Amino acid sequence: MSSLPSPTKEGGIPSEPGNPQPSSDGLHAGLKNRHLSMIAIGGVIGAGLFVGSASGIAAAGPAILLSYALVGLMVVLVMRMLGEMAAARPSSGSFSSYADQALGRWAGFSIGWLYWFFWVVVLAVEATAGAQILEGWIPAVPQWAWALIVMVVLTATNLVSVSSFGEFEFWFAGIKVVAIGGFVVVGLLAVFGVLPGSDNPGAGFGHLTDAGGFFPKGPGAILTGVLMVVFSFMGSEIVTLAAGESSNPQRAVAKATNSVIWRIAVFYLGSVFVVLTLLPWNDASITKDGSYVAALNSIGIPHAGQVMNVIVLTAVLSCLNSGLYTASRMAFSLGQRGDAPRAFGQVTRRGVPQAAILSSVLFGFVAVFFNYQWPDTVFAFLLNSSGAVALFVWLVICFTQLRMRGIILRESPEKLVVRMWLFPYLTWATIAMISFVLVYMLTDDDAREQVLLSLLVAAVVVAIALVRDFRERGAKAAAPAAEPDAARDEARDETVRR
Repeated sequence: MSSLPSPTKEGGIPSEPGNPQPSSDGLHAGLKNRHLSMIAIGGVIGAGLFVGSASGIAAAGPAILLSYALVGLMVVLVMRMLGEMAAARPSSGSFSSYADQALGRWAGFSIGWLYWFFWVVVLAVEATAGAQILEGWIPAVPQWAWALIVMVVLTATNLVSVSSFGEFEFWFAGIKVVAIGGFVVVGLLAVFGVLPGSDNPGAGFGHLTDAGGFFPKGPGAILTGVLMVVFSFMGSEIVTLAAGESSNPQRAVAKATNSVIWRIAVFYLGSVFVVLTLLPWNDASITKDGSYVAALNSIGIPHAGQVMNVIVLTAVLSCLNSGLYTASRMAFSLGQRGDAPRAFGQVTRRGVPQAAILSSVLFGFVAVFFNYQWPDTVFAFLLNSSGAVALFVWLVICFTQLRMRGIILRESPEKLVVRMWLFPYLTWATIAMISFVLVYMLTDDDAREQVLLSLLVAAVVVAIALVRDFRERGAKAAAPAAEPDAARDEARDETVRR
C-alpha cells in the first residue's frame, strides 16, 4: 500500500515516470478527453431512466414528455451555471468549493457533506439492483455476495488510478449511449412502419392521443410526473468534478455544458417519446415488463427482457462507478479545506485519494447491510433522507453562481469563457422553479416524507457547520488577546533568568 503524503499548494507529490502530472491539489490529470466526453454523455443516463420511466408514464400518460422537458430545462440551466464556475475555476469539490468561496464556509461544508451522503446511499441502491440482476443469471451465488463482489471490483478500479476509473466509465457509458441511441433509431423506424420484420403496426404518432388524449390524467399530472422523474437526472454535474483531473479542464467543462441540451433531448425525451409512440400509454405491458422491454417486445426483438437486463446492469455499474468516484472526490475536497478528516485530503503516489475512497465505500457497505437487514426502517430512512438532496444541490448552485459571477469578473474576467444566459434573470427563474418543485412535493403524499426527512438531515448538517464557524471565529478572536499575555510571560521569564 502506498504512503499518503500530504499535498502542498505548490503541486504536492512528485510524479513518477510515465504518470500524469499532478495538479495543485495532488490529484493526477489522468482523464483523457475521450473519458470526459463519455462521462459527460453517459452521466445524464442513469438506471432510473430505464427502470423508473414506466411509473412516470402510468402517472401522467403522454404528458410525461412535458414533465421530462420541464426537468430537462431546469437541469440545462443549472448545468450552464455550474459550467460557468467550473470552467473558470476547475475543482475536485466543484459546487461545494464554489459555495465555500461565494456563500461562506458553512455553505461549502453543508452541501459537500449532503452530496457525499446522497452518493454513498446511491452506492447501496445500485449495488443491490445490480446484485438482483446477477443473481437471476447465476442463482448459485447469493444476492448479498454479488453486491459485495460488485462493490469490491469497482473499489479496486478507483484505487488503482483515476485513468482506470475513466476507462471503466468510458466503456460503461459507451454501452448505454449505443444502446439507447440504437433504441431510438430502431423504434422510430417501427413507429413509421418501415422497420423490416417488425411486429409493431406502425401507428405513427396516433398513440400519443388515442387513449384518453395527451392529458388523460389532466394537466396537473405534469407536476406529478416532475416529482417522479426529477431524481433520474442527478449525475449531470459529475463531469465538473472529473474535469479537475484532466489536462484541459476548461475545454472539457465548456464542451460538456454546451452538449447537455442535445443529450437530454435525445436520451430522455427521445427514448420516452419512442415508447409512447410504439404503445398506448395505458398498455398493461409497460408497467408489467417495464417501458423499454415492452417497447422492444412490441417491435419483435427476441429476448427483449434479457437484452434490457444487460443494459440496465451496465447502467447500474456505471452509476456505481461514478458514484464512488464522486463521493470520494467530494470527501477529498472537504478534507483539503479542513471540513473533513485531514486523511481525506491526502493522495497516494498514484494521485488517488485512498482514504476518501475507502471511507466512502465503507459507508456504502454499511448501507448495503442495512438494505438487507432492515430495508423498511433504517435503509428506508437513509433513502428518504437523501431523496431531496439533488434539489438542494441545484438550489445552492444557483445562489452560488449569483455571487461567483462578480468574484470571477473582479479577479479573473478572462476566465469567464462560459456564461449563464440572461444573467441574473434566468438564474432567479431557475431558483423559483426548483423552490416550486420542493413546495409542491410537500403536497404529495409519496414525496412529502422525502422532503421533510431531507430537510431534517440538512438542518442538522447546517447546524454543525454554523457551530464550527462560531467556534473557529471565537478561537481567532481570542488568539490576539492571548499573544500579549504570552509575550509578557516570556519577558518576565527572561528577567528572572537574568
